[in-house]
Amino acid sequence: MTALRPEREDLYGGEPYERPLDEETVALRVPPPPGFVFGGESISASGASTAAPPTGTPAGGRAARRKAAKGRHGRHGGHGAPGGHGGDGGVHGGPEDPPGSAGRPLSRVEARRRARARKPGAAVVASRAVGEVFITAGVLMLLFVTYQLWWTNVRAHAQADREASSLQDDWASGRRNPGAFSPGQGFAILHIPKLDVVVPIAEGISNKKVLDKGMVGHYGEDALKTAMPDARTGNFGLAGHRNTHGEPFRYINRLQPGDSIVVETQDEYFVYKMASMLPVTSPSNVSVLDPVPSGSGFTGPGRYITLTTCTPEFTSKYRLIVWGKMVEERPRSKGKPDALVE
Repeated sequence: MTALRPEREDLYGGEPYERPLDEETVALRVPPPPGFVFGGESISASGASTAAPPTGTPAGGRAARRKAAKGRHGRHGGHGAPGGHGGDGGVHGGPEDPPGSAGRPLSRVEARRRARARKPGAAVVASRAVGEVFITAGVLMLLFVTYQLWWTNVRAHAQADREASSLQDDWASGRRNPGAFSPGQGFAILHIPKLDVVVPIAEGISNKKVLDKGMVGHYGEDALKTAMPDARTGNFGLAGHRNTHGEPFRYINRLQPGDSIVVETQDEYFVYKMASMLPVTSPSNVSVLDPVPSGSGFTGPGRYITLTTCTPEFTSKYRLIVWGKMVEERPRSKGKPDALVE
């Protein structure tokens, strides 16, 4: 604005002197009379000020003073305090302060940009999800393997031990009589001394009722029906797990000709000697259970035993067959046979 208004009254001939409000105007103005004193500033006859600049006021004219004033008050004109950023002491950071520094708050755009930068991309999220799926699957597989290889054996051994104890108690008390047995019913105990195997024999080859409980099963049903140990001639066929669920036939491949296989019943011990082995055959080769087993080397009727299990280990692709021939029938009243005493 170019209007004038009284700013200060200094007596000069009794008349007030009016000074322009806007010192930045480019218009001409009337200089004060010579010798006039205004606010401690002496005005010479030529109109120039003779007073020295106030202490702390930079020399160099108005432009220098404006620049210094901006430096003191900060970019936004705020009053500073000692110790501020950029030498101005203000609470606002100078132009050189980075966004988000202690002196300058983030704008909304900057905050959103920084949040987007911190947010993981779609590829990162997808890789994390796939990784979690693989970790979960691995844990589940580990638990399943632990269950199959360890827990099923623990449970099957406990069930087989209970069945063997029950058989022994029933035999001692006379509660269980020889004869026909129902599927899943235990009726004898198999001993393989070389392998430290003592396991109940139950009727049938059902996984659920017999084999998965840690017992061995007698082929006694339908087309696979085989003789009982006390038959005058015939083949006593047994099946058992090689791995998991008690794995009673895990190491029957280690048997050698002449090794003892003993079947204990309520009244008698039947002692067999291992005669031959068929390492690999098809699961459908039921001729190994014939009264005179095919491939056993036996040439005529006799009293035989056949042990069947899966091979290779941890698969059920083929069958491993072991045959034995009875060499002794010993009443329980005469005590244990030598094969169980040695």
